[in-house]
Amino acid sequence: MAKSSKKSDSGSTIALNKKAGHDYFIEQRIEAGLALEGWEVKSLRAGRIQLKESYVKILHAEAFLIGAHISALQSASTHVNPDPTRTRKLLLKRPELSRLIGLTERAGYTLIPTAMYWKRGRAKLEIGLAKGKKQHDKRASEKDRDWQREKERIFKTG
Repeated sequence: MAKSSKKSDSGSTIALNKKAGHDYFIEQRIEAGLALEGWEVKSLRAGRIQLKESYVKILHAEAFLIGAHISALQSASTHVNPDPTRTRKLLLKRPELSRLIGLTERAGYTLIPTAMYWKRGRAKLEIGLAKGKKQHDKRASEKDRDWQREKERIFKTG
């Protein structure tokens, strides 16, 4: 008997927020689940999500993803009215959530979504605990990146 070839979703990346690393110093990364509707999961499987302008906000001791754009598929049901930029609830444990509340309110941190991926068939969102960069910080980061690239090139050629 031949084994059925199952499509593996574990560990595959759905979307990345590359601009987050450019605009923020990301000090810690946290994994959170998402409360999604059926059409949203289908769209995620098709890779139709954008995290570029999104952020995480804590309201009434709950975390929400705001501004993420999940485009509906053409094959979506007619009785469902898809809202691409609706606010989605994040699933975090209570101690983790209370620690994030303390850091964002007192220490001046921001919560930024950095990546979305599949883990054991579930969509997970990676949240970065971040502080904003100033313009001179961005220039310094770019300069360091260019120097590292140049250094690798020099070592490679001998």
